Amino acid sequence: MNNLMNSRAILNCLQQGSKQIVRKSHYALSTVGNRDIVGSGYNNTPAYVDRTDFPMPAIRFKANTPDVLALREKEKGDWKKLSIDEKKALYRASFRCTFAEIDAPTGEWKLAIGYGLVITCIAVWYYMFYKLYVLPPLPPSFDEENQLAMLDRIIKLDMNPITGITAKYNK
Repeated sequence: MNNLMNSRAILNCLQQGSKQIVRKSHYALSTVGNRDIVGSGYNNTPAYVDRTDFPMPAIRFKANTPDVLALREKEKGDWKKLSIDEKKALYRASFRCTFAEIDAPTGEWKLAIGYGLVITCIAVWYYMFYKLYVLPPLPPSFDEENQLAMLDRIIKLDMNPITGITAKYNK
């Protein structure tokens, strides 16, 4: 009896999971629009992503227009008859960027460095404001003259004497 209940629970979970997969795939297919699905894609999602480590997106970049469909019919023949512009148009219909364009520097690091420097500048000004106007002045015991006087008094009164092997060091 217990095995029967376990198998029913497993079947129920499988049915619910398949319904969710169907719902997800239906949503994904509705977002594709008029573009061709050409593969499984990254993480098996029908989406267009430019990646150098996964160079084959699941769908084409541009939607099927009459110009693109005419070029696709023409590409089924001899590629020597295609002009350079037509080959480029076919490539751009399938892909948004070339590998060189994907790897090209974008200059985003300049913005990040700029924000970092602005935040650092604001923090320094905030510190200076607090140091000058908010915090009270340091007590006189922080002056170098008072520090030396305290050290001299500690030595004369033999406060916290060092014992053991290290006591004989430098004597």
